[in-house]
Amino acid sequence: MEATIKTHNLQRHYQMGTEMIHALRGVDLTVNRGEYVAIMGPSGSGKSTLMNMIGCLDSPDDGEYWLNGKLVSKMNDRELARVRNKEVGFIFQTFNLLPRAHALHNVELPLIYAGMKRKERLARARQSLERVGLGERLMHRPSEMSGGQRQRVAVARALVTEPSILLADEPTGNLDSTTSRDIMALFDALNAAGHTIVVVTHEHDIALHAKRVITFRDGKVAEDIINNQRTTH
Repeated sequence: MEATIKTHNLQRHYQMGTEMIHALRGVDLTVNRGEYVAIMGPSGSGKSTLMNMIGCLDSPDDGEYWLNGKLVSKMNDRELARVRNKEVGFIFQTFNLLPRAHALHNVELPLIYAGMKRKERLARARQSLERVGLGERLMHRPSEMSGGQRQRVAVARALVTEPSILLADEPTGNLDSTTSRDIMALFDALNAAGHTIVVVTHEHDIALHAKRVITFRDGKVAEDIINNQRTTH
C-alpha cells in the first residue's frame, strides 16, 4: 500500500524553565492512503505534538517526516506553509470560522490563499458544502447555525482544497452526543469515499469509528490496534 504519512525516529523536545520535556521520543509510524486512524493518549503523552508534526505546524528536532513521499521535516517555513495549505485539511474542536462571514465565504478562504480565481473557488466551495449536506445553508453565518452545522462547515472547508489527509483535533469536543454521532457518521462516509483521516481524541467511543487506534504514552507509540489486531510497542 502507498504510504501517505511516514515518520522515522521522530523526536521533539521542549525547554520549560530548567526542565527538558521530551514530547516525542523516536516515533516510527506509517499511515497508508485511505486509512482511518484515531490517536489517543493522556495529557502530555505526545499526541498533540504528533498532530502538529503531521499538520506541518511544527518541525522535529530529530528524525524524519515524509508526506506523500516528500521529506517535509527538512522544509523551511515557506515550504511548510505551502504543503500545509495544499495537503492537509484541518478540523478543530472550536470550528475556527469567521463569525461575520457566511458559510460559502468561510469555505472558500483556503482557495483565496491559494490564488484560485473567484468563479472556480466559489464553485468548489459550493460543491464542498453540498457534499456535507449544507447546500441550502450557503449564505448563513455561524451564529445562524447549530454546532453540528458549524462543524460541517469546518469539514467542508477542510475538504475544499482536496487534501491528502483530513486532520481532526477533538472534532466533537464541543458537540452533544447526538450531534457527535452525526459528525462521526460524516467522517465514516468520507473515509468510505477514500479519504485518509487522522482523528486526535480522548473519547473512546469516537476512536472506535476508526479502523486503527494508536495509543501514545510518554512520547512513544504504546499500542497500535488495526481491525482489533493489537500490536504492543
